[in-house]
Amino acid sequence: MKYNDLKVEKNTRPSRKGRGISAGQGKTAGRGTKGQKARTGHRKMPAGFMGGQRAIMQAVPKLKGFKSFHPKAEVVYTDRLNDLKGKIDNFVLADHSLISSPYVKVKIITRGELTAKIDLETQFASKTAIAAIKKAGGSFKQVAILKKPEKKAE
Repeated sequence: MKYNDLKVEKNTRPSRKGRGISAGQGKTAGRGTKGQKARTGHRKMPAGFMGGQRAIMQAVPKLKGFKSFHPKAEVVYTDRLNDLKGKIDNFVLADHSLISSPYVKVKIITRGELTAKIDLETQFASKTAIAAIKKAGGSFKQVAILKKPEKKAE
């Protein structure tokens, strides 16, 4: 038998608190004197309970309003599309600095006159914008939001 193969069990008995002064943990049994923590059942207080005083969550002022974590669609107006020709998608709009990135939601909104014949492929467009595109001889196709390509671990 080796030393590291020995099965070692603890040979100390569990302490019996509150069983007399000579037992080492007698009388107050390590709870100190008086107060809520010295009594039985003190562990059942809810989180943030402050001894009957107003809880910290109620005392701290709350922020007003609501913050949505869904990114809003970036708006492109129809009169900005007159300089473009042919098939237009998120990458073309990003190249011409009309949107911040090709991987964002895009909505086309009517403003001004659209004269260019374009084939538009974006996520959203207003009804009047679709009508203006078709009136100019183009077409609109709704496509899904593009996902960013994942970086490969090196």
